[in-house]
Amino acid sequence: GRRAELHKMAAAGAEAAAEEEKRLPEGDPESGGDSDDEGDSDSSGDGEDEEKENEAEIQRLEEQLSINAFDYNCHLDLIKLLRQEGELVKLRRARQKMSELFPLTEEIWLDWLKDEIKMASEISEREKVYELFERAVKDYICPEIWLEYAQYSIGGIGQEGGIERVRSIFERALTAVGLHVTKGTALWEAYREFENAILETAQPAPGSIPSPEQQQVLCSQLKKIHTLFRRQLGIPLLDMEASYAEYEEWSEEPIPETTIKNYKKALQQLEKCKPYEEALLGAETPKLAEYQAYIDFEMKAGDPARIQLIYERALAENCLVPDLWARYNQYLDRQLKVKELVLSAHDRAVRNCPWTVGLWIRYLLAMERHRVEHSIISEMFEKALNAGFIQATDYVEIWQAYLDYLRRRVDFTQDSSKELEELRSAFARAVEYLKQEVEERFSESGDPSCTIMQNWARVEARLCNNMQKARELWDSIMTKGNAKYANMWLEYYNLERAHGDTQHCRKALHRAVQCTSDYPEHVCEVLLTLERIEGTLEDWDAAVQKTENRLARVNEQRAKAAEKEAALAKQEEERAEQRKQAKAEKKASKKAKKTRIGDKRKADEDDEGEWGQEEELPSKRHRGEGDGVLPEENMEVETGLFGSSEKPDGPAIPKEKASTSRKDIPKVFHDSSKDKVTVFVSNLSYTMAEPEAKLRELFGSCGEVVEIRAVFNNKGTFRGYCYVQFREEEAARQALALDRTAVEGRPMFVSPCVDKNKNPDFKVFRYSTTLEKHKLFISGLPFSCTKEELEEVCKAHGNVKDIRLVTNRAGKPKGLAYVEYENEAQASQAVLKMDGLTVKDHVIKVMISNPPLRKLPARPDPSKASLPLVPRQIYGGRGKGRTQLSMMPRALQRQSNPVAKAENGMHQNSAAASSDPPAEPKKMSNADFAKMLLKK
Repeated sequence: GRRAELHKMAAAGAEAAAEEEKRLPEGDPESGGDSDDEGDSDSSGDGEDEEKENEAEIQRLEEQLSINAFDYNCHLDLIKLLRQEGELVKLRRARQKMSELFPLTEEIWLDWLKDEIKMASEISEREKVYELFERAVKDYICPEIWLEYAQYSIGGIGQEGGIERVRSIFERALTAVGLHVTKGTALWEAYREFENAILETAQPAPGSIPSPEQQQVLCSQLKKIHTLFRRQLGIPLLDMEASYAEYEEWSEEPIPETTIKNYKKALQQLEKCKPYEEALLGAETPKLAEYQAYIDFEMKAGDPARIQLIYERALAENCLVPDLWARYNQYLDRQLKVKELVLSAHDRAVRNCPWTVGLWIRYLLAMERHRVEHSIISEMFEKALNAGFIQATDYVEIWQAYLDYLRRRVDFTQDSSKELEELRSAFARAVEYLKQEVEERFSESGDPSCTIMQNWARVEARLCNNMQKARELWDSIMTKGNAKYANMWLEYYNLERAHGDTQHCRKALHRAVQCTSDYPEHVCEVLLTLERIEGTLEDWDAAVQKTENRLARVNEQRAKAAEKEAALAKQEEERAEQRKQAKAEKKASKKAKKTRIGDKRKADEDDEGEWGQEEELPSKRHRGEGDGVLPEENMEVETGLFGSSEKPDGPAIPKEKASTSRKDIPKVFHDSSKDKVTVFVSNLSYTMAEPEAKLRELFGSCGEVVEIRAVFNNKGTFRGYCYVQFREEEAARQALALDRTAVEGRPMFVSPCVDKNKNPDFKVFRYSTTLEKHKLFISGLPFSCTKEELEEVCKAHGNVKDIRLVTNRAGKPKGLAYVEYENEAQASQAVLKMDGLTVKDHVIKVMISNPPLRKLPARPDPSKASLPLVPRQIYGGRGKGRTQLSMMPRALQRQSNPVAKAENGMHQNSAAASSDPPAEPKKMSNADFAKMLLKK
């Protein structure tokens, strides 16, 4: 009777499977109903067109995968199309290929498993489904897949050993995900339901007395269910209270004290876990910070099973984060050290993030640590070479890791061995691979210093006692452009010193003296030291003569370079002086034509001691010119000019009168205490009409605007920048979000109002200058390309988070762009697909963003006296700029303390030290100042 009941359960499972099988996949012609004759031709025509388009797309995707098998999104698109078309054979093959390269997500596995379950009717087919489930549960820790696996196995309990198989699957599922705080309960309940069903089949018929055998079976089954309840209640899971109440109701015996104690302890543990679980529920993907906090919590508790589970949960949602895989694998390598578990995690890591060389290196080390066969390690290394790294240096690192492994296999006590020949062959192949494959793809080998060849030479010299081969390798290294570097020669010299002879050491140093161009003094010193210790008198004389001749030539070359530099500097000075004289003459001629307009104008002219400097300089000053003070730093002068907040009403007046009226207005000094509620706005159009009104409207959305101070020059022309003061500090912070907003065709720059004299290290620039593996740099774009058009091209290869088109200060495009993706995988795939793509007849170049470091000129130290030598030049992007040595320094023009400025050209005298006020210093002309420099 029990066997019959089991057969009924199996039959019920089979009926459910048959019902599922009746559901035909989407796209099956039988799934459609009858249609009217009128629409038959149209619908069939549309269907044929769509079918042809899908077939063409399937063919294109298959060709794309034949070129780049690691294109994750291409695999997904192909599987989706094949499933839509009902191409079951091709669909199975496509899924198989993808699963060999990548771990599949829970959704992909469940779709695949459901499709296979529909088609599995025979026992042999069911076994294939079991094999598929076994592969699925190895990719990620997924409670849903384990639950599906266990429920599917129940349908086969009618077969021999079916019940034991189901129990085995349930036990494995509990080991894998039974500790899952939020999803573990479902598995425990499913297991108990299965055992309860078995208990029902073991019950005797109503009215009959059970035999001793039946009684024994009943007791055994009841014991299994009791054990399941007690095991579950000792684990912190959600809804523990309901499980405890269910056990109380089900059990005919009182709950043991041990179970109650374990239950209360689990409840306390659950209360500690709840904040982390609630944080995960409320967080948005990818939840990395929340998972890291949870991992740190479990690491402190120290339970390996729980630590492993939380890592697996985090990786299921962040499978493309290499750092998370690295931390997990490091924990397994150092703590658990279980071979199957460790190697499985490493394998999944490199399949998820194949572009990350560090994960491959750790995998090779783990395989060596657990004594995996050499053939398997070599095969894994070959897979790593085909993984598509994004930097040339990555290939150098993976080759070096593999060569280290091969070197550790060699027994160097033997003169020759198979392992040694394999090592030498691998070194030769590595050098050739970097020269051919890597250099062709990246235009560089990634190993300019030839570190692999250097290591090869060290192995030959130290371990194989083959200095002749080591010398040949170093000769090859030097011919690759390294002969000019002193450190390369000294590396060879040290190797020769340790394993060679004095003759070759001397020969190497003589060549080094002749060839080194960066630090010839250093190699000269090493040569002289060698001859002082080991050389004869003839050797010493030869070394001294060679080093003296070499250093004499070097000093001569340096002197010529310095003379050339000085000549260029002098020419620049002369041109600057000529420009300044021409401008002064032009200004003097204009000034002579002007008439005096009253006593007020005279008073203003008498005030030149404080404000005259603005007229001596060009009216259009740029950042970095003149005295080096940025507009933010010169606030005292510029806010004292005609401000927009005090602009008079009435019709426009001539420039001459406007200048006069502006001098009538009292000077407004900048209040540094208002910096926190003020922003500095720049790069505005000089032709902007009424900048105050325009900017008040623009910044009004951020908060209440108290004042807008636009800066004008003496001629009344708007200088393109101003200060916007708000009522609240929060409004100023919100205003910073308007940075680079287009205003009259130009990007407006908005930055905090900071006095850089007090904060010299303050920088407004916020873009990264380091390698960004999730961001692309695109060049060669047509100037007409818009952000929307570029996004349309890029979004086909991943989720685009941001696109920035690079423009100049006038807002004109430069044909460059930065595209940010969600992760490194999408960015690396986009590089492979988009590099060399044609956009509007322009071939674009795409690479991983790695901006160069910006080398800014050092700020001069005002506390140090400037020596009257040839001034150094500051070079910009277009060559040499103007000298920063002003022919008439402000220190001499605005002399307020002669004693403090004596070192800049004023002679100290006894009067300066007395208590009497210093006499007014005589003003010096440009010619006087030039003579003073020449005398110095």
